[in-house]
Amino acid sequence: MTTTSSMHHAREDYRLTTVEIFYHSFDNPEELRSLTWQDYDLAPDYPELRRFLTYWSRHIDGVVHSVRVDGMEAPSRSRRGNRSMPSTAIH
Repeated sequence: MTTTSSMHHAREDYRLTTVEIFYHSFDNPEELRSLTWQDYDLAPDYPELRRFLTYWSRHIDGVVHSVRVDGMEAPSRSRRGNRSMPSTAIH
């Protein structure tokens, strides 16, 4: 993410979001693997995560099993302080 887009996201209430993606790879489809993805995103729609999952479905050889969104951290300069949201499954 560029500095300009980081500043833009901060103004639009984006928060650091950590996601665990569970998937089956094509080389061993019976094994469930996981990937941790982290970026600034906007709850509850998660446009950046949805963009990444669209990219995944088109370009990565692996079938997504499920996606878990962990708590999100507010930036330190936020008036709300540093609070977390509960985990959310979106897939």
